[in-house]
Amino acid sequence: MVSFPPPNLMPGRYESRIWESDATRDAPPRHRRACRYEVHLPEPLAGLDIRLDGALAALVSEAEQALIALNNDGGPALAPLARLLLRTESIASSKVEGLQLGVRELARAEAKAESGTVPGATALEVLGNIDAMVLAVESAAERTRFGEQEILAIHRRLLEGTVHQRIAGQYRDSQNWIGGNDYTPCGADFVPPPPDLVAPLLVDLCDTINDEMLSPLVQAALVHAQFETIHPFDDGNGRTGRALVHVVLKRRGIARAFVPPISVVFAGARMNYIDALTRYRNAGDVGVNAWIEHFATAMLRAARLARSYVADARDLQEQWRARLRAQGAVPRSDAAAWAIIDLLPAHPMISAPVATAMTQRSKSRVYEAIEQLVAAGVLVPLSSGQRNRWWEAAGLFDLIGQLESGEYPLTR
Repeated sequence: MVSFPPPNLMPGRYESRIWESDATRDAPPRHRRACRYEVHLPEPLAGLDIRLDGALAALVSEAEQALIALNNDGGPALAPLARLLLRTESIASSKVEGLQLGVRELARAEAKAESGTVPGATALEVLGNIDAMVLAVESAAERTRFGEQEILAIHRRLLEGTVHQRIAGQYRDSQNWIGGNDYTPCGADFVPPPPDLVAPLLVDLCDTINDEMLSPLVQAALVHAQFETIHPFDDGNGRTGRALVHVVLKRRGIARAFVPPISVVFAGARMNYIDALTRYRNAGDVGVNAWIEHFATAMLRAARLARSYVADARDLQEQWRARLRAQGAVPRSDAAAWAIIDLLPAHPMISAPVATAMTQRSKSRVYEAIEQLVAAGVLVPLSSGQRNRWWEAAGLFDLIGQLESGEYPLTR
């Protein structure tokens, strides 16, 4: 009779290590002395035995069905709304890391970037996160086999052009830690695995991303928690790890169009999110299941938020169309004004060059359309000058601000 080793219910273990003394270290004297710290050594995901009780399995199924329902609503015509959700998820993911930027501030930063002016440091990081999320969902997730190069590409896109661009797309080559002091890992809140374990652990992580043995939502939850535990980069781990959630969901086919804004939920209760990740590492199978429950609950709320948000954005578009029809001379059905309304959710602020590019219409037709939309109250001018002019989509920032605050009403 063949005997098998018992299933592994622990996602990792801690090992005590010594941080060597260094009299030349540029640090206060007490941080030059040797000290003891606990480093976390994760188990490969392939070795974990995941067991969900009936209640948790039902919650996971409910969240997955909510994602499927969200993504079954609409087709190509809703692509601008999908882009709006992806943008919102990216901004909220940055917010989890303390990168705060108001919706209008970010839009102005985007306008600056479009005009060739370099935005501020925080804006560059948030804009980088939007670009990284786009790459993750629209390119990396479509690879036949997702691998380390895709993770590095997402991270590179995240940090290139920021103050951290020198480490963009590069794994760390030294020990890092979270919390504590800047000089040693002793007393840190969490010490990830040493750098020599990063590569093999990420091979295992990518194998899990390419596998379909687990339910999509459980797979996404474990990939995210494991990535955060590995902490393979010197900066940008959280944002890259949350992008991987959407890579998994898209690859598994339950979020092919609309990105659920789970980071909005995480940002609204940041300490609960961090506590759940901590329990994943520290509490064996109880902690793993507690993390899956936290993740599934957040995803269910995110799917409901997204559905309400998308419905309200569509209602707003109908209001814009009604305003345009109410004008004395209604534009022809193929006029540029209607095309701009269709695409506005992806561009809460637009300029004439942006509108020309997104509608593929002539400059003269676009300027005529902008005049019509301003007259109808659909677009609001942001300046009175004639150069580098931008317009805001009336009412759209209010919807975005409500969702990003995490207080969006669930009316759908």
